[in-house]
Order: sequence, then structure tokens, then C-alpha cells
Amino acid sequence: MAVKKFNPVTPGTRHKIAGTFADITCNVPEKSLLEPKKSSGGRNHAGKMTVRYIGGGHKQMYRVVDFKRAKDGMAATVATIEYDPNRSARIALIVYADGSKSYILAPNGLKVGQTVMSGEGVAPEVGNTLLLANIPLGTVIHAIELYPGQGAVLARSAGTYAQLLAREGKYAIIKLPSGETRMVLCTCRATVGAVSNPDHSLEQHGKAGRKRWLGRRPHNRGVTMNPVDHPMGGGEGRSSGGHPRSRKGLLAKGYKTRNPKKTTSKFIISKKSK
Repeated sequence: MAVKKFNPVTPGTRHKIAGTFADITCNVPEKSLLEPKKSSGGRNHAGKMTVRYIGGGHKQMYRVVDFKRAKDGMAATVATIEYDPNRSARIALIVYADGSKSYILAPNGLKVGQTVMSGEGVAPEVGNTLLLANIPLGTVIHAIELYPGQGAVLARSAGTYAQLLAREGKYAIIKLPSGETRMVLCTCRATVGAVSNPDHSLEQHGKAGRKRWLGRRPHNRGVTMNPVDHPMGGGEGRSSGGHPRSRKGLLAKGYKTRNPKKTTSKFIISKKSK
């Protein structure tokens, strides 16, 4: 997918860079795979605001995406490539040989009419889902499970991918998009290829109103607040506010928040690059 710039006929289009949607083949989603999506506005069950800067936004329906790809040995044909308002990547509607339909994350290069499969003995081609034990070393993958049968949790956003580096015993060694290298069980599944919409990172909203359409309200910095409201607030004139920290005093920008006693740390070979 490419991006397009706009002539500055209005202040909102002066810096706007948007996707062309040239890869979208259908504008109407599959009704049987839609679910209502309730907007919370940042409030909890008691109506109290627990998350700031959330509210408004365009009404959306949730597309039920199959992250497990557990229908093994049955070929499915790609019917459409669609836009999903709930994620940065594109989704693909696939129709199985028995007539059932499901949405999957669309890999980069997936075309309408192409056939995808999952399970044992499947060729390691773009869009196919295999066990990590059956994927050739060096292959670019996405939508990776952390636990067998859990469903994909890693490398799901637009343009991201991981790489299968090696296998040691029952574990596969994977380099993640963050630069972290970790071990994952070979019985976990992954999909071959990189995620679609790689130009998503080049987009620019161009105006604040487009953020409001996405359900994000204006955000004010801690240094602009008073000392009673934020640890970085107060001071005469424009003050830097000291060491960056959250509203509750937790250090930010470099402070490690991961629990050093976390049991899964033994599976991480090298930390993510900054």
C-alpha cells in the first residue's frame, strides 16, 4: 500500500499523509463476523473516570478475527481484503471448502483468490499457518503464539514481522519486532510472511480532529499542571519538571518496569533494543 500527500487547501490537509486504500477490495464487512463494540469513554462500571483522555470517536463494529487458525488440513480461498477500524493491519475474509467464513490478519502480498491453509504438512508459503517446528529457519513470520492453542499474540500490527533464527530441543528461537530474542515452544503456531499495510507508520493525521474521530481526547502534559495534580507540575515560568515520571510518581523514560522475578524471563535470550 502507498501513501498520498495533499495540497494545503486547508490547514488540516497541509501536513496530512494518508493511505491510499488501494489494497482494499470490499467496503462492506461480512455481517456474520461482526459484533457490537461498546465504548467506555474511560469510565468503569460505577461511571468513574479511570483512564483519562478517552471519549467520543466514531461508532465501530468489532470484526471477529481468527487468531488460532485451528481448522487444519482444509483449504480456504481469500475472498476479500478489508479495512479494520480496530487495528492498523488489513484483514482478509477467507472461505473454507466447507463454506464457513472467517477473518484472518492479511499478510503483505496476499491476493484475492489465493489459497491458504493451516496445520501439519502445509507448505511454508505466505498466509499459511504452521507449527514453529515445521517452518524453515530464517523465515519471516507473524501472528505468533506464546502458548500452544492460545492464539496469536506477537507481531500483529501493521508492517511488523519476526524471524525464526534457530531451534534448540523443544524451543524455537525468534527475533521479535522489538529486537528482543526469545525462546518459544516449537508446538506454537505462526503464520508465514509479514503483516500487511507496511506504510502505516508514514501516515500523519494532519489535524487534531482526526484524533477525536479515533476516540482520543486532548492530552495535557504533566509540566503544565500544578504540584497538587502532578509530580512534574509547578515551578516559576516554564519549568522542566525534574525527572520524567507518571502522575502517580513512577519513573518514566528509561526506568525498567518489568518484574525481575517474572518466571518467563528465562525464555528471553537478549533484551529488546532501544
